[in-house]
Amino acid sequence: RRKAEPERFAPGTVFRLVARKLLFLALTLAGCSKGPDADLPYIGEARSIAAEWALVNEQASEGHLTADYVRTMRSDLRDQLRAIPKSLTEPRSAYGQEIAELLKEPNDASAATLRSHASKLKRIEVSLESD
Repeated sequence: RRKAEPERFAPGTVFRLVARKLLFLALTLAGCSKGPDADLPYIGEARSIAAEWALVNEQASEGHLTADYVRTMRSDLRDQLRAIPKSLTEPRSAYGQEIAELLKEPNDASAATLRSHASKLKRIEVSLESD
């Protein structure tokens, strides 16, 4: 009888173990980051909210939506937007100020005004992603 050899790891198993450890490390480091890189998801979220708010107001001005729907959407979008500044690592940044300006807009702001805010946030987002 042959003596049993110690169990060896197959290359696929080793790769999966290493990949998991690297993924965990990357997620841990990402969670520790501060500044614009950490704020990118919030900038994108604010931009998306501004664009959706613009669409709601545009459709409402054309009479395509009910008053209850418009009121609910505006309230929900504003609530989502209000939460963003609290999550920013740099609330006094250009994007933090732009989000603050967006929050100052009235519920029935023109679609063009809201799209302008969305465009500014998009430019900031692209600029930060390319750094």
